[in-house]
Amino acid sequence: MRVIIPMAGRGTRLRPHTLTIPKPLMPIAGKPIVQRLVEDIAKMCQEPIEEIAFIIGDFGAEVEKELLTIAEKVGSKGRIFYQEKALGTAHAIYCAAESLTGRVVIAFADTLFRANFSLNLSQEQDGAIWVQAVEEPSAYGVVKLNAQNQITDFIEKPKTFVSDLAIIGIYYFKDGARLKKEIAHILENDIKDKGEYQLTTALENLRQAGHIFIPAQVEEWLDCGNKAALVYANQRYLSYLTQDKTEGLVADSAQIENSTLAPQVFIGENVRISNSVIGNYVSIGSGSVIENAVIHNSIIQQEAQVSHLVLENALIGNHTKVCGSPKDLSLGDFSTLAL
Repeated sequence: MRVIIPMAGRGTRLRPHTLTIPKPLMPIAGKPIVQRLVEDIAKMCQEPIEEIAFIIGDFGAEVEKELLTIAEKVGSKGRIFYQEKALGTAHAIYCAAESLTGRVVIAFADTLFRANFSLNLSQEQDGAIWVQAVEEPSAYGVVKLNAQNQITDFIEKPKTFVSDLAIIGIYYFKDGARLKKEIAHILENDIKDKGEYQLTTALENLRQAGHIFIPAQVEEWLDCGNKAALVYANQRYLSYLTQDKTEGLVADSAQIENSTLAPQVFIGENVRISNSVIGNYVSIGSGSVIENAVIHNSIIQQEAQVSHLVLENALIGNHTKVCGSPKDLSLGDFSTLAL
């Protein structure tokens, strides 16, 4: 099994945070989004992952090293590919054409998911597309189904209602080489939809050629595209992890003095908390210092200093200093704020 993760987007909806780090490296319950995604896919596959291909922009050597380490942690080999221009989902995947061989999972690093399933698919099926019912399907690629629960149509961002089953960005293909051939055809013949080379075009062409795709649904789909969505995803993951008890959420090296911690929190290495109340759904990154504060439902990244405030629904960047009493805050890396 191989995994391909396109993640070269700029993450403009998460600025100013993505001015200093790529969106897929933003933390969810103490781990980067892309690491959470890789770990969830590894559980889903229930078999060794031979290779994980990360398709990135010009993110720098440190980011590339971190991605390779993420692959190693699930027993896989990481590879780095580059997408220099954003030309659509099909183009992004084709940037890792060398990895499009054999059984392949493709997952875009924009969302996370909660699911209870595996990839034990029969040989009759050529692939699976994960979908979720949404209220505004015009913003997504969607699928239509027949009575046999097989996908009959792929439509990219329909202007009129055809289905509410949105493609959430996770795909399985039994034959990656066949997908590569179809995408190559789209690129070579400049076949675009909505001005870009779309994966849904390749999927529809494969379906018309006789390939059978089935839908797979998740229990919960978590968008991480903006500040509010990221804070909510952090809340949901802390709920999962507390329930599953699969990870230690408070580091042994954390120093807690005269403070109260709710049960659903993440506290990183060498965090110092004094005279504070840390409510549910708070993640605090390594090396941060919290003093005389009350914090709820927020993400505090690494090496931050937070003091003398009541904080809720906040996203605080790395190496940030903030003192005051804001209720809802989004503050980028290396910032200082005193109120």
